[in-house]
Amino acid sequence: MSSIGTGYDLAASTFSPDGRIFQVEYAQKAVDNYGTVLAIRGKDGVVTAVDKVVHSKLEIQNSNPRVSNVNDYIGCTAAGVYPDCRSLLDYVQEEALKYLKEYREPIPVKKLANLLAEYVHIFTLGIHRPFGGSVFLTAYDEKLGGSQIYLIEPSGLVYEYKAWAVGKHRQAAKTEIEKLKLEELSVKDLVKEAVRILLTVRDESKDKNLRIEMGWVGKHTNGKHQAVPEDTVVEAERWAKSKLEEEDMEE
Repeated sequence: MSSIGTGYDLAASTFSPDGRIFQVEYAQKAVDNYGTVLAIRGKDGVVTAVDKVVHSKLEIQNSNPRVSNVNDYIGCTAAGVYPDCRSLLDYVQEEALKYLKEYREPIPVKKLANLLAEYVHIFTLGIHRPFGGSVFLTAYDEKLGGSQIYLIEPSGLVYEYKAWAVGKHRQAAKTEIEKLKLEELSVKDLVKEAVRILLTVRDESKDKNLRIEMGWVGKHTNGKHQAVPEDTVVEAERWAKSKLEEEDMEE
């Protein structure tokens, strides 16, 4: 019997004959079909960037944010189905608060990433629908080696990365990221490069009404996660567009 057919994709509790869980794969496809999201770490911090769809001219800016604070020190940047991402953000905020109350210190980002991965994995075991969202957790702690990026996938897998991309144009974005000398780039450089990458990988014929949302954490913020100021994002967009125009002229 074919593994692609009736029965094997009705619930996450059922394996196909070739060992696949289709509901988890479908959840990952949901993430892959949403806007591109980047996380990049440099010599003194981490930057995350989201190509966010603006659904209406009447939409208030920064409603339904993709970049949020878990606490003062950890950032959460989400890709995929927004309500699912919001639920995951609520979970990590609650766990961070529990840890703070019990231990009187902020939760380490690695600990939080593992807790979230375990929580997400539970939704792949039975009658639940897997989360259609992937989450980057980012932090900066010089005692732990500086910049940290963790990605939690819909399957419950958790990875630590130097840099990564998820979403619609993830493959092209990863190719651009690999060209960068990350260890030489400051946070301000990362902001410019992240914007350049998002603009580079966009499909001008299909990607409409997009706005870039960004977060950063690093030495310059004393280890506190913050949204990148709007004027900084706008300035980076101007730089990136100028850079791309120069490259087009050279070609």
